[in-house]
Amino acid sequence: MIEVTVAGQPDPETGYVVDLGKLKKVIQHRILSKCDHRNLNLDVDFLEGVIPSAENLAKNFFHELKDDVAAICKTGSLHCVKVFETERNIAEYREA
Repeated sequence: MIEVTVAGQPDPETGYVVDLGKLKKVIQHRILSKCDHRNLNLDVDFLEGVIPSAENLAKNFFHELKDDVAAICKTGSLHCVKVFETERNIAEYREA
């Protein structure tokens, strides 16, 4: 499972930072459709040459989503991506 966090000031016109329907479509298109039930070592273009640890997945998912999230956010930006390996084993990536 992944968790995507967008941060920013709510748009005064809409009352939210990001349209969650659009965010869901971006996550589906950029991450889930490419990674779900795939061999991450062989089948995913943006993971080529990457050891698919939870930490590396969180970092690469962040970079894969960053530009598309920026395009759908008027007042916010991608804050972090978490990858849940298990209930207790979670990797989180955010840019400094």
